Amino acid sequence: MSRRETEKYIRAGKISVNGEIVKDLGRQIDPTTDKVKIIGVKIGGLGEKETVIINKPRGIVSSRIKSEGKTVYDLFPQYKHLHIAGRLDKDSEGLLLLTNDGVLAKKLTSEAHVVEKEYRVFVREAVRPNVLSIMSRGMRLPDGMTLPAKTKRTGAHEFTITLVEGRNHQIRRMADAVHLTVGRLVRVRIGPLTLGTLKSGEARTLSKGEVALLKKP
Repeated sequence: MSRRETEKYIRAGKISVNGEIVKDLGRQIDPTTDKVKIIGVKIGGLGEKETVIINKPRGIVSSRIKSEGKTVYDLFPQYKHLHIAGRLDKDSEGLLLLTNDGVLAKKLTSEAHVVEKEYRVFVREAVRPNVLSIMSRGMRLPDGMTLPAKTKRTGAHEFTITLVEGRNHQIRRMADAVHLTVGRLVRVRIGPLTLGTLKSGEARTLSKGEVALLKKP
């Protein structure tokens, strides 16, 4: 459905979100939770399915809340109709996905699905093998034990870590627990999808093939 057609139905009072008739043409929906109906027929979302990969710069907020700072939607206003599928901390950078595909969003964010997320971590202190071993096995944090992770030393002050869970500030807290100070944190992969040659502050639309790979069990 085109944007013009959508606006026509809204003006006619024939589109509802979660049982409530939509009156605001600028109404935003969350494809992972909102139930949208048009003339009594349930649909997954308005318009064509679209998923965008962004290389988020440090200092940009993964949110619509402007009070927290400059947001990804300020950086890419053309994608305001899309929703963030897996936040990235303000002080972190790298791979971020925006989508209006509810099936994909649920796959990437639901605890019921295991999706690997890989990060490059740059620290001030020297990276010792025993430290990475501790992080790999799982660590006790104030909010409980972390799941086992994959780690690899890639430099004197650099390593990669692959997680299958997404706790708040998890990598920074894990590093702090083994006396490492994170200076830079970059997400480089989600499932089979990597940043590739995408530069910081750039974005591109994923192909249908890339989306299909992300959806695979």
